[in-house]
Amino acid sequence: MAILKVALLQMTASGYDQNANLAKGETFCRQAKEMGADIALFPEMWNIGYTFYDRSQANGHEIWKQQAIGQDDEFVAHFRSLAKELNMAIVLTYLERWEGAPRGSASLIDRHGEILMTYAKVHTCDFDREADLTPGDDYYVATLDTEGGGVKIGIMICYDREFPESARILMLKGAELILTPNACELEENRIGQFRARAYENMVGVAMANYAAPQANGHSVAFDAVTFDENERTQNTLIIEAGEEEGVYIAEFDMDRIRAYRERETWGNAFRKPKKYGLLTSPEVEYPFIRESARR
Repeated sequence: MAILKVALLQMTASGYDQNANLAKGETFCRQAKEMGADIALFPEMWNIGYTFYDRSQANGHEIWKQQAIGQDDEFVAHFRSLAKELNMAIVLTYLERWEGAPRGSASLIDRHGEILMTYAKVHTCDFDREADLTPGDDYYVATLDTEGGGVKIGIMICYDREFPESARILMLKGAELILTPNACELEENRIGQFRARAYENMVGVAMANYAAPQANGHSVAFDAVTFDENERTQNTLIIEAGEEEGVYIAEFDMDRIRAYRERETWGNAFRKPKKYGLLTSPEVEYPFIRESARR
């Protein structure tokens, strides 16, 4: 297939002003299309700009919950229509209305305006404000129809990428490309960690973050191909943005990635899953016990 282009939408948001966030998101999506993007990727929880609430306000929590939206609400419907108009897939992020506490979710909207899947963040930051979110309970992979053919897409969100199990499960479910909305500082260790997710799973990865001063930008993408056909090491960095707002295009050669996945030794070929039982144990031992953790 042709080169797949993912637009990393690095922006700052307007908090609870969802109309302003909708308008800005549309502007950036249109710019992404002009730049030839096949997919536009938003940073985390875009409809409210990853805004929470002041715990000192008596009704702050309730006001925050009222910002949550569903898949049938206008905010999502608008971007479904936009995806169809632009003939471009969109990974839209939002605070999703849910029974009990809302979720931090991302919907993969295809170029026909259809929602292929909605993923809710599994690894919520329970040590912080995200303790007020309902965690997701599974990972999903969907085949995205692009003009160059189908691509198997997985999604993980921000803190998910700090656990190798997230990308691993997506790889085992067939993901060729993992898209990651983000909302925190991206420094060299987190970026190196993200690079490792691509390497160990032989998947392409792309992450969109908030621009400064809301976060620090550095939206980034890495290739799956670590070694060429002659076993020469490759620099897998595709693009890394600075701190400023912008649309940054990451280009993935899916034919090259697929050929690499067919011949190399990472991924699933040589794993020893019968030896990994401890990985699913719910027990937590010292020094990792945290009272705020949810299982």
